[in-house]
Amino acid sequence: MFQPTRLQQDLAERIVQLVNDEGLTVGALLNENSLARRLEVSRTPVRGALQHLEERGIVTRRANRGVELIAIPSNGHAAISSDEDEDWLVQIARDHRSGALGEDISEVEIMRRYGLNRPTVQRVLTRLSDLEMVERKPGYGWRFLAGSRDSATHDESYRFRIMIEPMGILEPGFRVEPAWIETMVERHTDTLERPWLEASSVAFFEMNAAFHEGLAAASGNRFVHSAIRRQNQLRRFSQYDWKFGFERVVVNCREHLEILDYLSRDERDIASALMRRHLERASRIRSGKRDDPG
Repeated sequence: MFQPTRLQQDLAERIVQLVNDEGLTVGALLNENSLARRLEVSRTPVRGALQHLEERGIVTRRANRGVELIAIPSNGHAAISSDEDEDWLVQIARDHRSGALGEDISEVEIMRRYGLNRPTVQRVLTRLSDLEMVERKPGYGWRFLAGSRDSATHDESYRFRIMIEPMGILEPGFRVEPAWIETMVERHTDTLERPWLEASSVAFFEMNAAFHEGLAAASGNRFVHSAIRRQNQLRRFSQYDWKFGFERVVVNCREHLEILDYLSRDERDIASALMRRHLERASRIRSGKRDDPG
């Protein structure tokens, strides 16, 4: 039986949400490319999410037609038990950030280092690959795709984002879907209400990344969107090893929710200014110049 990663489970639930929001009926075709664009991920995890839905009797693949909806699911129908691998993602992120894990790794090395069996290691590495954090090397082994860990690169990244992201909101072609805003509000609210665990940093970052990438995509400028996707890829390992506690999570979520509130009223000038303030505050905290996290 296919074992979906947490990302694939989350995407499956979001696909179910799209099916219900758009009132699709049995027989409707779901396009991988279209879903990947709307969910702001690559096709690979979308394909896994659809396979998960197929095993649950919601979709099926038809020769020469594609993926067909064969049942109308209720929201939450796609969910399965929570992924038990998130602790390992946090540990791998911490060890890679500290330099304890080199740029090139093997399944055997991960098995020995953490005392894991091969299926677990393969599942974790597959999830990291879905997130574009590692890639298979030709022939044997894996390679990390994350960027430099030095502070100068980190500071440059934030200065770049401060230049780009607030202006993306002011682009002439900016358009954000009300359904996307609603989904983001729900995800942020859920994060504030759930108990915070060390492994929660994985889901928190992916929500954070979806927020920033979603607004970059809404800019209507493909170069803005591409740049922010790359920035999120560079940030993943440092934020999976989260060191700022739930207090900063609360501040982050509230600042995001404030931006979403102004965007829902099409007050883009204010939303842009709030985005700049949000990034400037995050930059000062992460560079060690910690100020009031509010």
